Formats: sequence, C-alpha cells, structure tokens
Amino acid sequence: MTKQEAVPMNDLKRLYQRYQVEIEHEVTSTLRSGWWLNGAAGKKFAANFSKFIGVSECVLVANGTDALELALAAVTTRGREVVVAANAGGYASCACWHNDLIPHYVDIEPASQLVDIQSVLKAASVDTAAIVVTHLYGGVVDVRAIRDGLDQAGLSHIPIVEDCAQAHGARIGSDVAGSLGDISTFSFYPTKNLGAMGDGGAVLTSDTVIAGHVRQLQQYGWSSKYHVGVPYGRNSRMDEVQAAILDVLLGDVDSRNRQRRGILSQYKSVAGRRLQFLEGGDGAVAHLAVALCDDRDSFRAFMKERGIDTDIHYPVLDCDQVGWADLPMKGSENLAVSRASVSRLCSVPCYPDMTSDEIEQVCLALREWEAM
Repeated sequence: MTKQEAVPMNDLKRLYQRYQVEIEHEVTSTLRSGWWLNGAAGKKFAANFSKFIGVSECVLVANGTDALELALAAVTTRGREVVVAANAGGYASCACWHNDLIPHYVDIEPASQLVDIQSVLKAASVDTAAIVVTHLYGGVVDVRAIRDGLDQAGLSHIPIVEDCAQAHGARIGSDVAGSLGDISTFSFYPTKNLGAMGDGGAVLTSDTVIAGHVRQLQQYGWSSKYHVGVPYGRNSRMDEVQAAILDVLLGDVDSRNRQRRGILSQYKSVAGRRLQFLEGGDGAVAHLAVALCDDRDSFRAFMKERGIDTDIHYPVLDCDQVGWADLPMKGSENLAVSRASVSRLCSVPCYPDMTSDEIEQVCLALREWEAM
C-alpha cells in the first residue's frame, strides 16, 4: 500500500505554535518579575480556574497525583476504605495507599467505562472514608445521583472526591465537573484538555475548612512559617511559569473541547460494528477517543500500517498490577465488566490541533477496518 503521513497520538508543538505569542509574553513577564513561586500569576490562575469550575477555592499543587493525595488526606482518616474504580490508571489507588487507605474497587458501565453508580452505592458503608469518582476519558459521572443514593442510605457524611484529570470543562447539565462533589482534583499534565508546559495540579472545593487543610498539607503541614500544625504534610506547589501558561490557555478550553467532540463524532459516524467508541454523556469533552475492539492487536497493527498511532488507556486493572499485589485492597472479585473490557480498549488520535487531512486519514482507516 502507498505510504501515508504519520498521524501521532498528540503533537504538543502545534499547541505551542498556536499560542506562542501570548505564552512567550506571559512567561517573559513572569520571569522578569523575579517571583517564581507563590506569586501573582498563581493567584490569578487559581481565581480564574475556580470561577471557570464554579467553586470558591482553588489550591495549586505540583501535579494531579499530589492533588488526589492531598484531597484524600484532607477529608479522610487513615486506615479506612475508599471506593474507587479499578480501570483508571492507578492514580487514585496510589493516593489511597499513600494515605494508608484501602481501595475498595467497584465495577463500571460498559458503554462509558465510567464507574457504575449502583456498584458504588452497594460498596458504600460505615467503613467508607470517601468515594473517588473519576470522570474517565472526559466522560462525566452523575455525582448528584451518587450523593442522593448516599443520603437515602443514611451515608450523607461520606465525602465525594471528583477526579477531573481528564475532564476539564466537562458538564452534566449546567454543572461543571469539579463542582459536583465535596472536593475535586485536576491534573495539568501537558496532554490534558487544559495542559501545562511542564506539570501541575489543583485541588478545588467550596468548603473553606477543607481548603484550609489542603493549604496546610501542601506546605509541610504548617500552621505558620516553620510551625507544623497538622501531620502528613509535604511540599507541593505549582510554579509561576506554569500558572501563567495555563491562564493563557484557559480561555479556549470550551472551544477546544468542542473541537475534540467534533473529531470524536466523525469517528463514531464511520464505526459501530467492529469498533464501539465510548459514550461519556452529552457534556463529555473527548479527552481521549477510546473504543472497544474485539481484535485489538490486529486493529493496532492495521492502523500502524496506515501510519496512525494508537495506545491503550489502560492495559492493566489496578487490582491486577504485579507490583501492588501485596497491598491492601477489596472488591477485586466483583469487576466483571472491568475485566471484560480491559483487553478490548484502544485509543486513536483525538486532539484539537489535528489537521483535517489527519482526521480524514483516521476516518478512512476506520471505514476500511469496519468493512473487513
């Protein structure tokens, strides 16, 4: 067959080129200020991002995993269970273990790969310290339904932590992901829907007491400089350069999400028999274009022959990771959908800076695969 141009899973150079003038202006201004941590750029982005999400408090931290760990530390007591999905890459599980908490795994819905609400409610009990709801692949979990179910079960005290690492700007109705639970966490890893040019994360809430606890934990547990008021603190900060860059990109998150959804919609229009692209809900933001495929290895080889990158998000359930086998966990025997799905998941390129030719190249390959 004729050799075609390569279609990468992502190409961050294009993002930089699109915003180069604005980014370089803000980065240069920040560097010239001589204030590279805990300064005006961070305060500005935190205020703008909390307004975008619809909450009052935003604490900027070093990365998304730190955000999860700090959020759980702020709302739980050690030694108890946290309800989580097993299919989301291991980040919530790590946050549990680093806080001496026990992940209690629950199953997912097949069409979305998002956590199954009834499974969450069945697992919740007086032993539950928190529930982590991961808005995976840019889809949106109905957090309000979980809260209503907890209230009806007499478990209204259980905090819900939203993991929004893949869901910047996602919505359910008029509510933005990150405003639905008691506390939420974000990653600004470069490939995210809102990504830094380095690393960064954030913890958001409208509870000022929780926010105050997170601020202590992110700065060694200090109650005042060099005076530790709470245990288990650390050093976790976002630098001013990353905050300045993120503030430049924030204004276009919604428009770029629409581009992502448009690309995924084109893929869905040519697939459906051999590939089933996931359905994340009307307010989903297509962080990734993930499909279920019964012959994944052959599909990936087929796409590679046509110059198209693919990836797997994620190839191993948390409970099946060899290195974590001896760590405390519950629920791994009740994951029928998760286990049936993990060997079928495959991602194809989907990002706003793809060219129309690249999108058509992927669509042509998908059509050809479906016709086989």
